[in-house]
Amino acid sequence: MNPPSRRLSADQLIGANFGFQHLPLSEAAEAMRGFGMTRIELWGIAPHLDLFRADDARIDGIARILDDSGLRLHCLTPEQVVYPVNIASGDDAYRQASIDLFRRAADICARLGGQYLFLTPGRGFENEPPQRAWDRSAQALRMIADHAADQGLRCLLEPLQRRESNIAHSAQDLRRLLEMVGSDKVDVVLDTVAMACAGDTVADYLSLFGDRLAHVHVVDGTPAGHLVLGDGSLPVLSWLDDLAQAGYRGTLTFEPFGDGSYALDPVAAWTRNMLAIAPHLEPVEALT
Repeated sequence: MNPPSRRLSADQLIGANFGFQHLPLSEAAEAMRGFGMTRIELWGIAPHLDLFRADDARIDGIARILDDSGLRLHCLTPEQVVYPVNIASGDDAYRQASIDLFRRAADICARLGGQYLFLTPGRGFENEPPQRAWDRSAQALRMIADHAADQGLRCLLEPLQRRESNIAHSAQDLRRLLEMVGSDKVDVVLDTVAMACAGDTVADYLSLFGDRLAHVHVVDGTPAGHLVLGDGSLPVLSWLDDLAQAGYRGTLTFEPFGDGSYALDPVAAWTRNMLAIAPHLEPVEALT
């Protein structure tokens, strides 16, 4: 594919520790530095940042690792799909503990100098009226966003696939949920796999959210899968070109999960992604 006349800037691409969960965080940070990254989305997965055990010593250690690698925290993404964390749970105690954990995550994010706390809607019981789960999710998101704002942070909100949640799968769903939350401190994430699974387009996200579209997870799929670029069948690079033509100025990063095999050699997975995306990014030096 020929690169477009207008491209996203290379400095919009930020690092992440996705795929590095079986290696120390220091290895992920060094790899991101090797790829030329200066910012990172930090996935809150054990052992990198386990919110249940993140004491002051652990947080200070993470700060040192990022600093030694020349990385700034852009956003903290607590694990919230696999962990026992669910802000929309129908179990009141479980839900309150989850909200408290996200407040703690906001405190940690601010302490590490981050800008964003990454959120998803949670999920309700499958045998209850859907609106109950939506209401619990919106209330919890508002509470977390208010606390994050007190720490000087904004939040990011990403829709999930149906197998992950029974709340907010599509761009229209996300728009409705944002209206229910009623906070101007929450911006939007476009995940290319979630977008494809919902039948949405880049144009849908741009028209519905405008400048509130602030972050993109760049992943291939069939349409699901969260694959390295080229391992799936989605026109991801064409979608990035659409974002570029629309003047998108937010951040983007890779989220290679697949069937778990990428984690056996995450540097190789990231290298393949970097090679695929390079022709679609304007080098930073070309912009100065």
